[in-house]
Amino acid sequence: MGLAFPSAGSARSRRFLLLTAVLAATLGWAGCGSGNTIVVPPIRPIIVSSGERLRADPERMDSIVVWLEAESINIQEDPTFLIRAVPTTSETLPWSSLTIEGDTASIQYDRAHPDITTVFDIYAHLHLMKSLGRLDEWLPKHADKEGFELEREIVARAADAWLIGRAAFGAPAYGPLDELIYAREAGYLDPFILVARTEKFAEERAAWDADRADELEAYRTWFRKVFDREPPGLREVAGGRGR
Repeated sequence: MGLAFPSAGSARSRRFLLLTAVLAATLGWAGCGSGNTIVVPPIRPIIVSSGERLRADPERMDSIVVWLEAESINIQEDPTFLIRAVPTTSETLPWSSLTIEGDTASIQYDRAHPDITTVFDIYAHLHLMKSLGRLDEWLPKHADKEGFELEREIVARAADAWLIGRAAFGAPAYGPLDELIYAREAGYLDPFILVARTEKFAEERAAWDADRADELEAYRTWFRKVFDREPPGLREVAGGRGR
């Protein structure tokens, strides 16, 4: 069973009550002085079909699970906002469908992979917090950022949620998010976002094309080696499948 990777359901209470139960039952608690320390299960390497392995640092996983629990419980219990997860039938990335209206964020997730809902909820939650002027509660060092700089931090946070799900809690492979965590861990988060979302961040992509073309090509070469296909944003151009 995964960290927050429960059976699918668009109802907020079902998703996050299950999350709390999983945190209590699966993680366990070990006394440490006057407080408690969450015990993360043994970290396992993540392997994709090319044989490329990703090994997560256990200490980093310890820090991720602390904020992930706190943020997920806030999503569950805070009555001042709502995150609506809507199942769809296609592969998707968190930013593909996010809409925010007032105190409500709506986001679509692949119904065949309910394990991804926590990652999508984290992404939607942080954008909603920005919209509501509350991002300093969750990303205090980045609360004043805008545009691509902010997106980079939010996507990195969502990637961390999937990394711990895959490495520690047995979440099954999901191509779009596996590509994201591999790119992030290899130092290619910026080009991953810029290539996948050229229309959204046109100025930043143009700057990369002008000044850092070698890095973009290195990213594309790396991606094809690891995943045997073009990265998101180039697949349709190349005649491949995906988004």
